[in-house]
Amino acid sequence: MAVLVTGGAGYVGSHTCLELLNAGYEIVVVDNLCNSSSESLRRVNEVTGKDFKFYQIDLLDRQSLEEVFNQNKIEAVVHFAGLKAVGESVRLPLRYYHNNITGTLVLCELMQEYAVKRMIFSSSATVYGMSESVPISEKSPLGATNAYGRTKLIIEEIMQDVYVSDPNWSIAILRYFNPIGAHSSGRLGEDPNGIPNNLMPFITQVAVGGVKELQIYGNDYPTLDGTGVRDYIHVEDLARGHLKALEKVMATTGVEAYNLGTGRGYSVIEMVSAFERVTGRRIPYKMTDRRPGDIGICYSDPTKAERELGWIAEKGIEEMCRDAWRWQSNNPCGYIEEEEVLRTT
Repeated sequence: MAVLVTGGAGYVGSHTCLELLNAGYEIVVVDNLCNSSSESLRRVNEVTGKDFKFYQIDLLDRQSLEEVFNQNKIEAVVHFAGLKAVGESVRLPLRYYHNNITGTLVLCELMQEYAVKRMIFSSSATVYGMSESVPISEKSPLGATNAYGRTKLIIEEIMQDVYVSDPNWSIAILRYFNPIGAHSSGRLGEDPNGIPNNLMPFITQVAVGGVKELQIYGNDYPTLDGTGVRDYIHVEDLARGHLKALEKVMATTGVEAYNLGTGRGYSVIEMVSAFERVTGRRIPYKMTDRRPGDIGICYSDPTKAERELGWIAEKGIEEMCRDAWRWQSNNPCGYIEEEEVLRTT
């Protein structure tokens, strides 16, 4: 029996694949590679020494996805696949609604057809929207402020309805805060297309010389230094959270949401300072306007995950910065092989 990992070539997905393999699970990976690279999966194999099946398939392609269920005995699904850029979702809402929601519907219909009723869903802290107070718990009001967050919230509601219709389902909804860092080997990390949307890869690309300066979106938030505050979590801690959630859904039924965060917020300026302190690299930056849909302060109350999953974030901010820099300095062009870069320059 295998665990199907959708979007498994992505940043969090590839780290979770690695953790699943190291924990002894058989995995099957599906990814359309629209915002990821198959090189990440090759490196998962390299680091773990374990083989697994990979299908380059879009979840919207029902016929091809059904072949995956036909050809493998799937026991559970870890569902990462989806478009994920907040700013882009504001510009292209219809694309986000169609891709994220319809793809999930196709997946769930096939899961139901093949009696696969164990799921981990990759959600986001964006479902909390403009939260009036912090830390944010799972009982905090929901109300996303952008199309990306709304797709996550709608899918969460779909998961609730699926369980109501059939109580044999077991679903864990994992609300990520801000994943950063990289695998300690330096072989896996975050490799965004073009100018990064997220803070840490933006910082590391400035540090490695790929981008001239960091753009800080907004310096007039109600925070100590005016820049946005976020709860940053090491991607390895986040990946371990999926293993704990998988253990939970395999042993119970129901649908539960869990915050995966550290419970502490850092501002953009604090993150820049921490990175400079750890690496000795200066990060030039420029203040610019807020991005549509962004909020000022967001950090988690992760006690439910500790209580019910036995999970807690272990890695601190300096380790996050150090691992992110190890990845970027060892892979200045991301997953693009150096010889490929030479051929195209």
